[in-house]
Parts: sequence; structure tokens; C-alpha cells
Amino acid sequence: MKGPANGDSEVAGPLVFVVAGEPSGDVLGARLMAALRAERPVRFAGVGGPRMTEQGLCSLFPMEELSIMGFIEVLPHVPRLLGRLRQTVAEVRRLRPAALVTIDSPGFNFRLAKRLKNLKGKETGLQDMPLIHYVAPSVWVWRPGRARDVAGFLDHLLALLPFEPPYFEAHGLGTTFTGHPVVESGLDQGDGPAFRRRHGLPPDAPLMAVLPGSRRGEVRRLLPVFAATLGRLKDRHPGLQAVVPTLPHVAGKVAAAAWPIPALVMEAEGEKADALAACDVALAASGTVALELAMARVPSVIAYRMNPLSIWLGRRFIRARFANLVNVILDREAVPEYLQERCRPRLLAASLQTLLDDSNARRVQAVAAAEALERLGLGGPPPSRRAARAVWGVIGQAG
Repeated sequence: MKGPANGDSEVAGPLVFVVAGEPSGDVLGARLMAALRAERPVRFAGVGGPRMTEQGLCSLFPMEELSIMGFIEVLPHVPRLLGRLRQTVAEVRRLRPAALVTIDSPGFNFRLAKRLKNLKGKETGLQDMPLIHYVAPSVWVWRPGRARDVAGFLDHLLALLPFEPPYFEAHGLGTTFTGHPVVESGLDQGDGPAFRRRHGLPPDAPLMAVLPGSRRGEVRRLLPVFAATLGRLKDRHPGLQAVVPTLPHVAGKVAAAAWPIPALVMEAEGEKADALAACDVALAASGTVALELAMARVPSVIAYRMNPLSIWLGRRFIRARFANLVNVILDREAVPEYLQERCRPRLLAASLQTLLDDSNARRVQAVAAAEALERLGLGGPPPSRRAARAVWGVIGQAG
């Protein structure tokens, strides 16, 4: 579905400029746009992906150009990214929106906010435009001093985690805890038996969800490891099959991988809840998908590899004990995670073997996941509604 041209919609209401830089941000942005519209009339412009397009956005340029992770990985793309930054600033100046809402992707979005903050102090017509960021930077992981920096160029922050607001409020930045969007994802409503019937999968065969990430770089690094892990498991579980939910921009590479067991590679996002419900266990890249698996009640093993130089630089500053948010929230390793040099087929296979063989291990992980999700807002108002009301509140104060 093609949205209207940026800033040219005939819909009444203020214009909100929204910028997302990766698939998880696209989902956040789409839900926020829908929730904003549910409150009152609104128009949209900015940068986003297919989900935001469905909500009426015509993206200024392809969102995928911003989906780059890691210090070393981003270097070859710097000239193009700077050009897109200038283009976005120029579009904001042209449209003079009622608010700017940037979503995650701090490498690009914080540079955008800083430039616009400087322009707000000049005669540009942007003086009353609040700068709002959705997804607080993980200052609890590394560089807590960034909270002061962020407070210097943002007007409001929307935080997904309950312990984040005090870091920023201490420096005068208004921060709203919205809850994590995974709790309104519907991933706990999947129909596993129906999925197996649709795809001709035996009702009792062991089925593993394999999720190697959404970025090209992480898929390239993790696919061989994940495939080798499955190879180690197939003899112990002769009927083992895999379901591999993926995204269009990496689907070709995922489908071409040397899978040692039957693997159903699927791009249908609408089937994701059913696919996960059909699975007995999962092997996944660290990231938002770990919470999605918790929501879907799929016992999981989490793994990740980055460019060695990027991780070397990161380890000089990282303070967090865990990567998976379930573990972070509970402050214990409830979900096994294997990062960097520990991301090896032998270790991953052994951990997955425990989950496949031990029903008590699966039950213990499910109980822990439910506890973490409750702390993330499960059972309360939808996070998108909380976020939308916060945005409208900031716009009202600015007006």
C-alpha cells in the first residue's frame, strides 16, 4: 500500500515527522502511528519501512539504508549516510512538522536530533517543534554519562524498560515509561497445529525456530554457525525440522544456506505467531526476537557474533552482565546466551539438546519469561497507546 507523499496528505491534523531505521523500529513506528491516529486526526512524513507505509507514510528514502550495526561495519557507508542526514534535515525544514519522533537507530537519529536542535535556536520556523525519541539508549549497558548528553538535545524520551527513566530524569529530560511493544505483538495467540497442517509438517515431529537476525551482517556471521548447530542435533533427533522466519532483504541468503535438516524459510510476517507456536524450541540472534520468543512461550537459546574489532571496542565500555532482556530484567541467566567466542555449534547444540530433552528446563524458562514480560507491561495499557498519549501531551505543551 502506497502512502501519500510526505507532507502532502489532505488529512486534517498536525504533521508528525517519524524516522525509523530498522525493522523493529518500523513495527514500533507503525503501532505508534496507529495509536496517534486513534486519539485524533494526524498526518505523517518521514522515513520508515513497509509497516509504516501501511499506516500512510511515503518514506523519504528506503529505511534499509540505515540498518547498519557496528562501528567497523558502518565506516564504508558514512558518505551515503551523511547525505541522507542532510536530506532528512532539509525535509524537516521544508515541512515544519508539529513534532519529530525518532525511533531507535541512535547512530543516525541522534545526529538528526542534534542538527535540528541547533536549528531550533535560529530563525528556521522550528522553534516550537519538540524533539522526541522512542527507545531510550542503553545507558545502563555502557557510558551512563550519555544520559546527560541525550538530555542536551532531546525534549522528551519514550523508554521501553521500567528502570530507564531515572537515568534521564536526573538530567532534566522528561521520560515516559511506555512498556515494551512485544507485549502487544499478539505472539502469544499463535495456532501451532494449524501452522503444521498448512505446511505439511508432522504433528509430533520436533520443530525448531531458527532466527539468524534481520541485518545482512549478522545473518552472514550467524547462518553458518546456526546451520552447523542443527547438523550436530539431527542424529539425536532424526525427525528434527526447522522453521526460519525472515525478512525480504535477507530471505535470499537465508534460503541459500546449507541447511542440514529440512528447513521452511518463510517471509510471511502474518504467520509468525503461528510459526512460533508450532515450535518446540528456538535458536535466535540476540535482539528483539528474544523477547518475541518469550512472548510466544518458546524455550530458547540466544547467540550473537559481531565484527571482532567492534566487540573489542565495545567490551572496553560495556557494563551489563547479559545481552538478552529477559536476563537483564531478572538479573540472572534464565535464557542461555552464547556471545562472540562462545557462539559455537558445540555449545549451542548442547544447550538446545537440554531444552529438547528436559521438560522441566522448558517449564523453568517459561516461568521466568512470564515474570519478565509482566515487568515490561504485560497486562497493562498497550505500550503504543501510552507512547501516543505521551507524544500528544508533548505536542500540546509545545503548542
